[in-house]
Amino acid sequence: MSKDIMRYRGRYLSLLERDGWEFASRSNASGVVVIIAVTDGGEIVLVEQYRKPVKARVLELPAGLVGDHVDPGESVLEAAGRELIEETGYAAGQLEILMASPSSAGMSDEIITFVLATGLQRVGPGGGDASEEIEVLPVPLEKVDAWLAGQQAAGKPMDPKIFAALYWLRKSGQHVTS
Repeated sequence: MSKDIMRYRGRYLSLLERDGWEFASRSNASGVVVIIAVTDGGEIVLVEQYRKPVKARVLELPAGLVGDHVDPGESVLEAAGRELIEETGYAAGQLEILMASPSSAGMSDEIITFVLATGLQRVGPGGGDASEEIEVLPVPLEKVDAWLAGQQAAGKPMDPKIFAALYWLRKSGQHVTS
């Protein structure tokens, strides 16, 4: 087994090399959780927030790091519940892991876990922590395709994980029009 060579270590990211291949790794977390939150009223809960690397507000699913500055032993489901409340103000009655996969296998060792959140109850305002300005956007599933097409036509950057979420919702029988 090849040994990783540390090229740089920052507060949040590290740059490593393995067998001549450079890649990024999280310095402060054990994984990433992406939440597919669906209200009892048939809405998918999206968020919009400014992302410094792309210098734009981006449409996304609620998401966050597992074990970042909270509890290094935090589970994926604990992180999903915590991040959902923090970012959207919704608490989930049920959380279900759908799949785990690399986020960008050629650039990072990061593994993201998709979690379905249902039985939502509004328990707070959301909006993120002190370092974030998150807008919460519940979108009716029966109108989501047209809504996303409108956002895309307007030039709004969006995370492609939204489309993975819609795939999972369609596969699970949730009402999403094509």
